[in-house]
Amino acid sequence: MINCTLIIAKNIGPTSNLKFKTILNAPVRRIGLSQLKGKIVIIEFWATWCAPCIDAMSHLKQLQKKYPHKLQIIAVTDETVSRTMQYLRFQPSNLWFAIDTDRAIANIFPHRIIPHTVLIGRDGKLIANTSPELISGRIIDSLWNKRHVHIPQKKDNLSGPEELVKQYFFAQDTVKNRFIMQTEIKGALTVSTTHFSDSIFNGRRLFCVNLSIQTLYNIAFGGFSSNRIIDCSKKSINEPSYCLDLIVENKADLLPTLQKELLNRFDLKAKIESKLKDVYVLTVTDLGKLRRIPLNTSNIRTYNSSHGKIDQQAITMDEFADYLENYGVRNLSVVNETNQHDKFDIKFSFQPEDPASLTRVLDNLGLGLKKEQREINFLLLYNP
Repeated sequence: MINCTLIIAKNIGPTSNLKFKTILNAPVRRIGLSQLKGKIVIIEFWATWCAPCIDAMSHLKQLQKKYPHKLQIIAVTDETVSRTMQYLRFQPSNLWFAIDTDRAIANIFPHRIIPHTVLIGRDGKLIANTSPELISGRIIDSLWNKRHVHIPQKKDNLSGPEELVKQYFFAQDTVKNRFIMQTEIKGALTVSTTHFSDSIFNGRRLFCVNLSIQTLYNIAFGGFSSNRIIDCSKKSINEPSYCLDLIVENKADLLPTLQKELLNRFDLKAKIESKLKDVYVLTVTDLGKLRRIPLNTSNIRTYNSSHGKIDQQAITMDEFADYLENYGVRNLSVVNETNQHDKFDIKFSFQPEDPASLTRVLDNLGLGLKKEQREINFLLLYNP
C-alpha cells in the first residue's frame, strides 16, 4: 500500500515570478508562471536520454488532451533547443517544452532523479513534488473543484555517488575486505559502480544504491542486458531495494565474492543458459571508415554513455556491442563479429526516437547491424 501524505497547498514564494524564457511547441516563445494563474500547471522535468521520462510522456499527453482548458503541462529539459526539436520531429506532442540549459528552473525545484513532477494549483500555489504516474484525472478534477488531494511526495536525496559513499559507507584506505548491506536510502539515486576517483579502491570496490535483489544478482553474475535475463523468481509487488558496499583485496575476487554473499543471504538462485535467439550482429561494412576511428593511446578506460550518446575511451568492440545492446537497439541482443581487437576512442550521439539515425552513425564508422540467429548466453533467475 502506498503511504500517502495529506498535501495542503502552500505559497511557492519566489517561484511566483518564475519565467520560462525559451518555450517550444507552443503559441508563445516565453511566459511567466503568473500568466498561467487560473490553470492547473504541471512542470515536468525530463530528458531525451531518460527512458522512464519517455515512458511517462504518453500519460502526460493524455492528461493534456483530456483537460485542454484546465491544465497546462510544461516539460522542462536542460538539453539544447536543437536536441529537443529533434525529439519533437519524431515524437509529436501536445505539451509545451521549456529549455533550461542553465538549470535556473531546476534549481528552484531541487531534485536528483527524473522524471520529477511539480504540481501547481489554479491559484499559483504549490501542491506537490511527485512523480508523473501519480497525477491522475481524479487528482486534476479534485484540484479544479478546490478539494484537498492526497499525493505521495517525491523528496530526492541530492547527494551524488561519492557523497553517498562517505555518508553511509565510509572506509579507511587500509580496509582490504568488507561486505555491508542495508535497505534502501530514501530518495537517493539508483547507481552501481566499481570506478572511483580514489585509485586505492578502483576495481576492487563495488558500491550499489537502491537496487533490487534481481539487479544485484545480475551484477554478480556478469551484468547481462535486460534482453538476456529470464526472471522466474517470485517477486512481490512491494519488493525492497538494497544498498551494499563490497571491498576485496584482489580485483579478481570482486564478483565471485558478491555471488557468494548473495547466495548465502537470499532464497534466489542463478545460472547461465545458452539459447538460440534472433540477434543483431555487429559487422565491419567499410574497413577504410573503421580505420578512421581513433585508436586509444592513453590506455585510460572511461565509461560515459546514455541513451543516444557515447563518449568512451579504450573501448573494445565487445564493449561497444554491449553499449548498442543496452542503449542503441530495443528488444534484441547485439553480438560482435567484427574480428577487431583494438581499443578505440568512440564518441557520437544519435536520436533514440529515430532508429535510422543510429544506422547512419554506424555507417559513418564503417559498421553495421544485421539480424541473424545466434546461440547466446542468458541469466536465469529462479527460486529453488
